[in-house]
Amino acid sequence: MLEQYLGFIDTEQWWWEWSISLLIFLGFLLFRKFFTQRTFKLILRYTQTHRIEMIHSVLRSFEQPLNAFFAILGIYFALNFLSVTDPYAVTLHKGYKSVVFALIAWGFYNLSGTSSVLLNKIGEKLHFELDQILIPFLSKILRVLVIALAAVVILDQWNYQVGGFIAGLGLGGLAISLAARDTLSNIFGGIVIITEKPFSLGDWIETPSVEGVVEDISIRSTRIRTFAQGLVTVPNSTLANEPITNWTRMGRRRITFHLGVMYNTPREKLKRCVDRIRDMLENHPEISKETLFVHFDRFNDSSLDIFLYFFTKTTVWGEWLQIKEEINFKIMEILEEEGVSIAFPSRSIYFENPLKTSVNQPEGQGQNRGEHGKS
Repeated sequence: MLEQYLGFIDTEQWWWEWSISLLIFLGFLLFRKFFTQRTFKLILRYTQTHRIEMIHSVLRSFEQPLNAFFAILGIYFALNFLSVTDPYAVTLHKGYKSVVFALIAWGFYNLSGTSSVLLNKIGEKLHFELDQILIPFLSKILRVLVIALAAVVILDQWNYQVGGFIAGLGLGGLAISLAARDTLSNIFGGIVIITEKPFSLGDWIETPSVEGVVEDISIRSTRIRTFAQGLVTVPNSTLANEPITNWTRMGRRRITFHLGVMYNTPREKLKRCVDRIRDMLENHPEISKETLFVHFDRFNDSSLDIFLYFFTKTTVWGEWLQIKEEINFKIMEILEEEGVSIAFPSRSIYFENPLKTSVNQPEGQGQNRGEHGKS
C-alpha cells in the first residue's frame, strides 16, 4: 500500500517535506532548551530575588507544562508543513487544541497545590485566614474542579454531548447520594470541622474515641497519630459530633494533687508547711500567679490533706514534667525541715475489752531440754 501511495506523489518532494518538518521539530526543541535554561531561569531568579511570590509560584507551576508545550508545538507545525488531507488536518487541529487545554489544566493543577501561595493570596483578598487544615482541603477541591473542567472542554472539542454528560452525572450523583448517606455525612462533617476549626494539623487532641496528634484531614476522614504510634482514621461525622479537647491550645498547664501528712503533726507545723509551700510556689518563676491555691483541705481517713492547685506557664509536656519534679523536691525539703512526715494508708483497730494472750509451749519441748541437760 505504501508503494501505491508513493506512486502518486513526487518522491523527491516527499523527502524534502519530511526533512523540513524534522528540522522544524528540532528547531522547536533547540528553542525550548535555550528558553528553559536561559530566559525562564532568569525570570525565575528575578521574581525570587524581588519576592514577587505570586508570579514566581505561577511560573513554577507552569514550568513543566511549558516545556511540554514547545515539543507539542514543534510536532504541530512540523505535521502542518506536510501535505495532510482535510480530514486528518481537522483531527490534527483538534488533537493539538486538546493537548494545549490539558497542559493548561496541568499548570493550574500544580498551582492549586498546598505548597502554592495562590490559596493564601485568595484568603488575603477575601480577608479570611486559612489554616493548615483548610489549605489541603481547598487544594483537593480545586484540583478536582480543574480536572473536571479540563475533561469537559476536551470532550467538547471532539463534539461530545457535554450537556447530556453533565445531566447524567447529576442523575448518577443523586442515585449515589441516596446510596452513600454515610459518606455524605462525613463530607459535611469535614466541612463543619474546617469552618469551626476546633484543631489544626499537628495539634494534640482528645475525644471520647481517640487521643493523639492530628496528621491529616481529608474530605471523608481525619487521621490521628496516637502516642503509641498507631494511626487512627476517624470519620469526620464522628469527630463533628464528639466533644474535642485541644490540649495544644491550652494557655497554661495544670498541676493539682492532695498532700497527706500524718495525724500526729502539730497544728503549728502544719500551718508553717502550708505557708512555706504557698510562698515557694508564688516565688517560682515558672508558676503562674493568676490561679494558685494551697490550703489545709480535709481530715482524711489516715492523713491530714493539703490541697495544691496551680498552673505552669509552659504547656510543653517535657518542660511541665521537669517543673513538677522540681516542685515535688522542694515540697519534700520543706517537710523535712519542719519535721513533718508524709502519711501512708493505714487503719487503727480498737477493742472494747482487753485481749488475753498466752504463749503455748510445744509438747515435748521441756522434755527435750531435760534430756539435753542430762547429757
